[in-house]
Amino acid sequence: MKHPCNWPSPLALNSYSWQNEVTSVYDLDFRHHNYKDMRQMMKVINEECPSITRIYNIGKSFRGLKIYAMEFSDNPGEHETGEPEFRYTAGLHGNEVLGREMLLLLMQFMCKEYNDGNPRVRRLIEDTRIHLVPSLNPDAYELAYEMGSEMGNWALGHWTEEGYDLFINFPDLNTILWGKDGHGNKLKTCQPHKCCSFQVAIEIRAIIAWMEKIPFVLGANIHGGEQMVTYPFDMAHSEEDEEQWHHRQESVPELHQTPDDSIFRWLAIAYASTHQTMTETHRGMCHTDDFTSGQGIINGGSWKSTSGMNDFSYLHSNCFELSLYLGCDKFPHESELPQEWENNREALLVFMEQVHRGIKGVVKDQGGNGLANASISVEGINHDVKTAVNGDYWRLLNPGEYRVTARAEAFSPATKICVVGYEIGATRCNFVLAKSNWKRIREIMTLNGNRPIKLSEHTKVALHLLT
Repeated sequence: MKHPCNWPSPLALNSYSWQNEVTSVYDLDFRHHNYKDMRQMMKVINEECPSITRIYNIGKSFRGLKIYAMEFSDNPGEHETGEPEFRYTAGLHGNEVLGREMLLLLMQFMCKEYNDGNPRVRRLIEDTRIHLVPSLNPDAYELAYEMGSEMGNWALGHWTEEGYDLFINFPDLNTILWGKDGHGNKLKTCQPHKCCSFQVAIEIRAIIAWMEKIPFVLGANIHGGEQMVTYPFDMAHSEEDEEQWHHRQESVPELHQTPDDSIFRWLAIAYASTHQTMTETHRGMCHTDDFTSGQGIINGGSWKSTSGMNDFSYLHSNCFELSLYLGCDKFPHESELPQEWENNREALLVFMEQVHRGIKGVVKDQGGNGLANASISVEGINHDVKTAVNGDYWRLLNPGEYRVTARAEAFSPATKICVVGYEIGATRCNFVLAKSNWKRIREIMTLNGNRPIKLSEHTKVALHLLT
């Protein structure tokens, strides 16, 4: 039972925009930050907002540079039951630098706005655990930074020191999902490092470990060189040659759609429509015709078919991940940063707020204990999410009515109807699961030493009536 609405209302997307921000552009640091400057900037922000920020690293690069993250939360360092986890990452390609500076500006902005009492920013930080990683490929950034925006070329700093393109270096789970004949629709259990037939970069291993440690719900990786938002699948559901693929794409567009295509489109348009220039139809694309039809969004598989971070995140974790391409220039001049911040500021906030759409809740047993790793299934959508260690879950969904089922090993499943509205704020749908009869029977047999159990005549009659 499901009646989703595919497109968001502009009012629903931007329900808090009327709450004025007080941070002037003159209070922000608009310049390119190398590794040392970035660390110093994050340190200053942490010192200004110690109660809501935490600096940590998710691992190291090939050259040993730490991959730093900044956390914003009213309880830094801890996952709070019922509170969703969000991430922004940038710098998978070291020469695409705008995302790095936008995240450093976002850190400054959120700290200042929180301290100045902005209700929108305070609500976001108090209700969400936010992780910002400005540089996933710090080695390559340093190379691009040395050349600068004037002398650098289109490819310098794109790859890691070892020669990897990090975005497409994630294990290819799409091929495993679809099987050799391309017709599978359920991902078999698989350890990520065993799934890949090629070497995974040290930076990617760090990112995957981070993904597995934190129960992220929504995220976006930021790029340059185009201006649009892409959403999964990024790899087309076919290995045919390009001519055959384009022919089939016209008649079978679902070959590159996820089961969650409608909510992915919602999330993509949430960013594109609130960005100041991304949906300008007169602008056109950076290097080709406008294949987004003026919407500023495109399915990755219908643009450049390749498995990458977005598909891996969707298939291996609970996190819905999109790619944000913020501009044609990969390394814009410092003088352009203030305008780029104005272009992206509202979109960055609106997209974070989307983590509070859909349903959320806790799955418990009858004793009130949270059940970790329980499955949450939505009728009509062939993609489940799992509960976190405390039994809490989040399931991004468009407005509509859904039949939702919670399942856990050794427990009887439970189903209920959950209604998602247009307003910001996920609908709470909690579940209490009872132990299954087979679980109880196994417990009794264990207590009896696994010997055959002799049933009384009364019990035999009762069982006969039940069957």
